[in-house]
Amino acid sequence: MSIGAGIVLFVIGAILAFAVNVQVDWVNLQLIGYILMGAGALVFLLGLVLLARRRQTDTVSRTSIDPAAGEQVTRRSTSTTNDDPVV
Repeated sequence: MSIGAGIVLFVIGAILAFAVNVQVDWVNLQLIGYILMGAGALVFLLGLVLLARRRQTDTVSRTSIDPAAGEQVTRRSTSTTNDDPVV
């Protein structure tokens, strides 16, 4: 969601900065466009960082010997670092 919001902010800012040729006395639309473009880039980068952080996983391998059969058993489990359950 934040990646899409960052793109939307950047596009709206680019439109205000480069495409709108309206002069308003009480506000500088070009400056607002640049501010929105900066905010959009920041939100986009934060969204990428959070997305990459959410996808980190931990893999644990445990090896033991089954006492009944005498065979070596390896158990692997993967868990994610976020709060969402693994399905």
